[in-house]
Amino acid sequence: RMFHDDELEESEKFYVGQPRVLLLIYALYNTLVARSEMVCYFVIILNHMISASMITLVLPILIFLWAMLSVPRPSKRFWMTAIVYTEVAIVIKYFFQFGFFPWNKHVDYTKDKPYHPPNIIGIEKKEGYVHYDLVQLLALFFHRSILKCHGLWDEDEKGDSRSNKEDTDDELSLTGGRRDSSASLKSVNLAASVESIHVHFPEQQTAIRRKSSSSISQLSHRSSFSSHRSKRGKYIFKNINHTTLSLYFLQYKLCVIISHCGLCCCRTLQVYVPIRQFFYNLIHPDYSAVTDVYVLMFLADTVDFIIIVFGFWAFGKHSAAADITSSLSEDQVPEAFLVMVLIQFGTMVVDRALYLKKTVMGKVIFQVILVFGIHFWMFFILPGVTERKFSQNTVAQLWYFVKCVYFGLSAYQIRCGYPTRVLGNFLTKSYNYVNLFLFQGFRLVPFLTELRAVMDWVWTDTTLSLSSWICVEDIYAHIFILKCWRESEKRYPQPRGQKKKKVVKYGMGGMIIVLLICIVWFPLLFMSLIKSVAGITNKPLDVSITITLGGYQPIFTMSAQQNQLKSLDPNEFNEFLRSYRGDTAALQFLEGYAREDITRADLEGNSNSLWTISPPSRNKMIQGLLDFDADFTLVISWTIQRTLEEVYPYYIKAPSDSLAKPIKQLLKDSKWENITVSLVKNTSEEWWVLNQLGKRQKTPHESLELFIFSDKVSPPSLGFLAGYGIMGLYASVVLVIGKFVREFFSGISHSIMFEELPNVDRILKLCTDIFLVRETGELELEEDLYAKLIFLYRSPETMIKWTREKT
Repeated sequence: RMFHDDELEESEKFYVGQPRVLLLIYALYNTLVARSEMVCYFVIILNHMISASMITLVLPILIFLWAMLSVPRPSKRFWMTAIVYTEVAIVIKYFFQFGFFPWNKHVDYTKDKPYHPPNIIGIEKKEGYVHYDLVQLLALFFHRSILKCHGLWDEDEKGDSRSNKEDTDDELSLTGGRRDSSASLKSVNLAASVESIHVHFPEQQTAIRRKSSSSISQLSHRSSFSSHRSKRGKYIFKNINHTTLSLYFLQYKLCVIISHCGLCCCRTLQVYVPIRQFFYNLIHPDYSAVTDVYVLMFLADTVDFIIIVFGFWAFGKHSAAADITSSLSEDQVPEAFLVMVLIQFGTMVVDRALYLKKTVMGKVIFQVILVFGIHFWMFFILPGVTERKFSQNTVAQLWYFVKCVYFGLSAYQIRCGYPTRVLGNFLTKSYNYVNLFLFQGFRLVPFLTELRAVMDWVWTDTTLSLSSWICVEDIYAHIFILKCWRESEKRYPQPRGQKKKKVVKYGMGGMIIVLLICIVWFPLLFMSLIKSVAGITNKPLDVSITITLGGYQPIFTMSAQQNQLKSLDPNEFNEFLRSYRGDTAALQFLEGYAREDITRADLEGNSNSLWTISPPSRNKMIQGLLDFDADFTLVISWTIQRTLEEVYPYYIKAPSDSLAKPIKQLLKDSKWENITVSLVKNTSEEWWVLNQLGKRQKTPHESLELFIFSDKVSPPSLGFLAGYGIMGLYASVVLVIGKFVREFFSGISHSIMFEELPNVDRILKLCTDIFLVRETGELELEEDLYAKLIFLYRSPETMIKWTREKT
């Protein structure tokens, strides 16, 4: 064998024979080495999330606007900038840890203030102030060692020195060429001071790539220069028109004339020209590795959207509601939730528009705006809104981390360029069950399919009207679903003449039966289980008793609160149940209540208010009580104690609504308790005293005893659904779902000619051809293919010919 080496084979055998744990460690280390730059990015972002200061803000911005946009990889200059900046940041933080600085004397008071200047800058005194910076520096040195091992660390310097030498030769030749014609100026030497800058202006691409042995020396100089235009480290302007060229000539002449301003302008150009050239090369690359990561960017935005919905309170004041359902149930839309949702949704729409238009320049501008805008908002505006530091806001940190993933994907999309053609939905690339169910789930999301179709029509060049566009999309979706079913039939064929297997019948049919049964009995199960399983005990806070005789001034008012409301202990509860042994109605009622649902209220027998009745009413009441033919059957006297029989409700049910009812099942023989009523008179005041005769808890003083059975209430998160009741759930949920199920089982005969298509490959290809010619700009052909598709669906005979199995 060629390239046979015994040592390599022995090494491979030794490696394969190692334990799996050690092999896993080797694999993880190799992965770490292969993606060492990603480790550096992660550590830098993590450091900024923990510290959240202006010192740590610089490197994340440079990552998204410099490192991740560099082709093919970040230059040595970036890594040196990151290393030096991290070292300087460590020294600055260490220097400001000394206690003689004024802001370090009240650290406990200012450490949680988001707008305290040392906290914003990142020079506050705290424990572990430099831990993450040291980890960041260690990761950067590790990546530098990896680059040095592969010979990539000094690659840029070699390229720069080589290109500089060639630039010097070109400039010398071009300087001689200037004597013949001033219009052939290719290099300007600004000797404003000791330093100088050389700026090159190559010709247009067509003139650069033109090669001719018989051309004049001036053109040969241009060709010689153009052969090195792709070298890194050179300041090159591409495709500059005559007006821009003349403007730069004028600027350079002014710099030569005004020597003291020339150095400043040259320094400005030294910064501006590389940045401009960097973004120019990014937008107009010589070679583009086209890729499509829009789906991943959309998923990252979707995750951020979910974080906003379930953690919106983290982006507002501390007094905001704890969950979105409680706020929406009160018909309140929190401002923080509204602003965050609109911003997130707006960025997703803009991203979709840029993807459809395939404009890299727009994506670059959008990336710059988003990077600066989100960092400014998250680390300068949000802490003031939430009144707490970003490092103390876990939800905001999670949202920012996912957004950083989105920034990385966007940078990768910019660096590689948008795809030339966007054909169909990303879920329709394969024809299997996973894509089928995901695609159908995508179409079930309200307004998502419609919004996507309208946006695609707006930002795509087409001759079709909106209705025609939607028609094509609907046909394509329907044909894709049929294609998935036909492919599944080919993978799992059913032999002719054989009955369906029990696995299929009980798997699919049984699942449908269970689902339909659950839908039918859902309200009963829900209302039964929501309170018994997930119900919350709703104990009373106040129990009040008011007694009135004959419509006159109430003679007795009393309330029981706090210590007067007591729960039953296990022995009392068991004794209570034994007292109703043999009473079927009472035991059936008690099955729905646990010990914690019962509350005993002890009310003081003395009324808590004086009997302030007017003398005429008092006399009339006395006359009514003295009249034996009237409703009052008791004889009243100032000193006589009267007994009221079967008037006191000993057991009261407190349902979820506000209406409390006596429990007739527990009132034996439908008899209520007896109480005694007496009037106590002082020198100038009088009040009523009540006492219950048949109390379970015997007390020496006059008092009333009351048992309250509290119904469990549904959790707050499901209260909106439980509020409909059983009949409401049947009317609003079951009947609506039943309507859709009925449409699935009925009306099938009307769609047989469109559903039972043996082979849909030709129709599917026709749809993809429409997408393809639209992307290539053949709009007339798009109209013809659309007309062909419409004719196909209008002609059943043609449809039969097109959908026959291939022979």
